[in-house]
Amino acid sequence: MTTSQVKKENNINKVGVFVNATVEEVLHMVDECRLHMVQLHGDESPKYCEKIADYISVVKAFRVSETDNIGWRIKEYMDVCDMFMFDTEGAGYGGTGKKFDWGKLKDTTVGKPYFLSGGIEPGDAEKLKAFATQPEAKALFAIDINSKFETSPGIKDMEKVKTFIQALQ
Repeated sequence: MTTSQVKKENNINKVGVFVNATVEEVLHMVDECRLHMVQLHGDESPKYCEKIADYISVVKAFRVSETDNIGWRIKEYMDVCDMFMFDTEGAGYGGTGKKFDWGKLKDTTVGKPYFLSGGIEPGDAEKLKAFATQPEAKALFAIDINSKFETSPGIKDMEKVKTFIQALQ
């Protein structure tokens, strides 16, 4: 498990990131670390997500392949998750640094706030601004930026982040 921090309304909210942990492990870490939300990045079933969501807010991540129908992938999770994250499919569960085709969201009503992930890098501001004008971006809540914003593993270059945010405006 790793934790990341999300800033919201001048409060720091802790988010635990889990991959195929047991329900007991997740709930234990929620209590021990006083988490505000969990992101589930493994092969968690809707039933599993429901058990966690009875206790804390859940973001379910989906690794999107070239052949995926996102609407069908999220259908069973609609009533048991608070948010979704769409990322690029890779060999493992970590980031690939590659983008998936955001057009796969076209004609999909996500119906929940979602994070767009998967290889988003400093030069993508114009592509993201164009994507944000599309109907499929209506529920876009946040973007997840990748290691190309880092000075070393896990350490963000805040100047790159600031420049990127300014380019998005």
